[in-house]
Amino acid sequence: MFRIKICGITTAEDGALAAGAGADAIGLNFYAHSPRFVDQQRGRSIVNGLPPNVAKVGVFVNAPAAEIRALAGSLALDFVQLHGDEPPEAMAELGGLSVIRAFRLGADGWQRWFAYLERCRQLNALPCAVLVDAHRHGEYGGTGQSPDWTIVSRFHDANIRLPLILAGGLTPGNVAEAITAARPYGVDTASGVEVRPGVKDKGRVEAFVAAARSALRQLASEPDVPRSS
Repeated sequence: MFRIKICGITTAEDGALAAGAGADAIGLNFYAHSPRFVDQQRGRSIVNGLPPNVAKVGVFVNAPAAEIRALAGSLALDFVQLHGDEPPEAMAELGGLSVIRAFRLGADGWQRWFAYLERCRQLNALPCAVLVDAHRHGEYGGTGQSPDWTIVSRFHDANIRLPLILAGGLTPGNVAEAITAARPYGVDTASGVEVRPGVKDKGRVEAFVAAARSALRQLASEPDVPRSS
């Protein structure tokens, strides 16, 4: 599982930038209503320019399983990320793929998402990781808003043996604080390193990766931090 992901990559140049800065993964957004949307042709040009050690993550919102499978196969995606309203049964339809399930966390906390994961367990369809983003009505991420990091950290209280990826409003200036507060396995940013939606800034990407890497290394050295793999 990756530790640092730069999401919403829209050009081969920005993919190379993220890889060169030391990101472990890049995200390709296949949701047509996103300002960071890429189609299959653009996605192929991006992944073809990546080194083999950088994971390729396809982001989908309420897409049919057949469409997800087709793109995952065509582009050799390492992970697919479901970021919409997909029920646990949709997870089951994607058996054989490495699926990251994104949850939009609000003030009501984790209870309904824990129930969601329990249903996935019953279906033998648990994700390989959980990504947590901020809840904003009618939006599916990329808003630049952060979830409450204290609420995020309560994920660990349930002793769910899945890696937790923190997203939502992360920037070079706050990612270290967020990691200390939420104790994630990894982090994910899009708008926090952009000049404008879909266009990454070299200095911000490099600063984000460096700050995140340092904070994650410090977190891993603390003996009471839950480990996921």
